[in-house]
Amino acid sequence: MSSVGKGVATASIGKILQARGYKVSLVKCDMYVNIDAGTIRPTEHGEVFVGEDGIEADQDLGNYERFTNQVSTSAHYLTTGQVYAEVIRRERNLEYDGEDVEVVPDIPNEIIRRIEGVAKKDKSDFVVIEIGGTVGEYQNVLFLEAARMLKSRHKHNVLFVLVSYLPIPGKVGEMKTKPTQYAARTLNATGIQADFILCRSEQEIDAKRREKLALFCNIEPQDAISAPDVDSIYDIPVNFAKDKLDLKILNKFGLKPKTNRLGAWVNLARKIKTLRKTVSIGIVGKYFNTGDFTLSDSYISVIESIKHASWSLGFQPKISWLDAEEYEKDPKKLRELSSYDGIIVPGGFGSRGVEGKILAVEYARKHKIPYFGLCYGLQMAVIEFARNICKLKDANTTEVNPKTPYPVIDVMPEQSANIKEKKMGGTMRLGAYPCQLKAGTVSRKAYGGTRISERHRHRYEVNNEFRALLESRGLIVAGINPGRDLVEIIELKDHPFFVGVQFHPEFKSRPLDPHPLFREFVKAAIVRKTKE
Repeated sequence: MSSVGKGVATASIGKILQARGYKVSLVKCDMYVNIDAGTIRPTEHGEVFVGEDGIEADQDLGNYERFTNQVSTSAHYLTTGQVYAEVIRRERNLEYDGEDVEVVPDIPNEIIRRIEGVAKKDKSDFVVIEIGGTVGEYQNVLFLEAARMLKSRHKHNVLFVLVSYLPIPGKVGEMKTKPTQYAARTLNATGIQADFILCRSEQEIDAKRREKLALFCNIEPQDAISAPDVDSIYDIPVNFAKDKLDLKILNKFGLKPKTNRLGAWVNLARKIKTLRKTVSIGIVGKYFNTGDFTLSDSYISVIESIKHASWSLGFQPKISWLDAEEYEKDPKKLRELSSYDGIIVPGGFGSRGVEGKILAVEYARKHKIPYFGLCYGLQMAVIEFARNICKLKDANTTEVNPKTPYPVIDVMPEQSANIKEKKMGGTMRLGAYPCQLKAGTVSRKAYGGTRISERHRHRYEVNNEFRALLESRGLIVAGINPGRDLVEIIELKDHPFFVGVQFHPEFKSRPLDPHPLFREFVKAAIVRKTKE
C-alpha cells in the first residue's frame, strides 16, 4: 500500500551498504505522467524536493540525501512522463533506425538505459531503485517489466526487495501474512521473485511468521526482514543492520564488507530516544489539510531540519501546525504565537492565507519571537516591513496583487515571459545559486564563511527599486546573489532572531550535520524558552 515505507527503506538500504564501504546511488521511479513533481500541489503528493541541478522531484529524494549525502540530480528521478517524452523525441529524430517503436520493449529499454546511465555517471557499486506505487497497479507495470528485463540481462547483479505490510487486527491480536503472500504472488505474476521481504508491521516479525513467508513466498526464513514501526525514521538503518540485511545483500552478490561505519548513526538514533527537554516551534502555513487528516509531508524537509538542529542542541522539538487562514478570520488567535519558542513561515504559492502569514510575521517581529522565513516567508516579511515600518500602505507581491502601488516583491523579468506564454513546468528559478554574505550579520556568523550555495524554487524576488528605502528604515540585506544583485537573505537588528531567506535551506540539512541557519534559529528559540 501507499506510504508503507518504500522511500525510507530505499534510503536505509543505501545507508547500510554505504557504511560497509560501498558507493551507492539511489533512484526514484515515479508513475506519474508529469515530467516532474513541480506541477503537483503538496497536499496531493507531499513536498517537492529540489536537487542541485534544479530537478523538482518526489520527496523521497530528500530522504535519500539525508541518509546517504547523495547529491540528487535529474538522473536520480524518473517519471513515466519523462520516459515517454524521450522515446517519442528519439522516434521523431530517427534514432530508432526506421524500426517500429513499441511500448514493450522500447519504454522498458529507456528506463534501463537511464538506470545504467546513473551507475556509469556516479561510478557506483550499487544503484538502489525504488519503484513507486503498489504491485498490481496498472501504472507501474512498465517499470516492473524494466526490472524483470534488467534481471534477465544481469542475472547475478540484480536483487529484488518487496516491502509489504503485515497487519495485526486489533480484535484478533495475531500478525497476518496472507496479504504479503498475495503481494508476493502478484509480484511473481510480473516475472519477478523477491529475494528479500521487508516485513512492515506494528511489531517485529517472529520466527513462525518468517517460516510461513518462506514457505509461501519462495524465500529463506532469514530473508524476511523485520521492519517494525519506529518513533524515528533514523532507527530504520540501525534495525536493518541488526537483522544483518547489509551482510545478507553482500553475501547474495558474493561480496564482503570493507568497513563498518554506522557508529555515528547508531549514536544519533540512541540520543534521539533520550532527549527530554523540549522546544516548541510553530509552522504557519496552508498545505496541511487533506480531508479530515493532516498532511505533514507537505513540509517534510522543514520538519526534519528542525529536528536535526534541535537534536544537535540537546532538545526534542514539539512542532505545531498553524493555519494562516485562521488568523485572517480571527486576528485574536495570533495571541497563541506567544506560546511558541520560535515561528517559521515556509515556502508557498498563491494568495490563500497570505494576509494571515503577514499578520503572523508582524506578531513575531513586535513580540520578539524568533522568526525564520523560508522563500515565501522572506517575501511575507518584506511586505510586512514595507507596510508597517516604511508606511507603504497596500505594499504587496505582484503574485497576489498585480496592481499594488508598491510592488516590493515582483516577478523576475524572465519569469514574466514564462507566465505570459504559460511555460510553467520546470521554468522557475531552480537549483543551486551562489550567495555572498554581508559581514557582521547573523547569517555570516552562522555559516562561518563569506560565500555559500543554496537551492531555489521561485518566480518572484525582492524588488530592487525599493531596496534603498527598505534598508534606510532598518532592513538588513544580509546576502545577495553576486551575479544578478538579487536579495537572498534579510535580517532585522534588535531582535533575538529575525531572518528570511529566498532559498530553501531545508534541502541541505542532514541528521549528523544540521543546517547552520536552522541551528541558529533553534538556538534562539531555546534562549527564549529558558527566559520564560
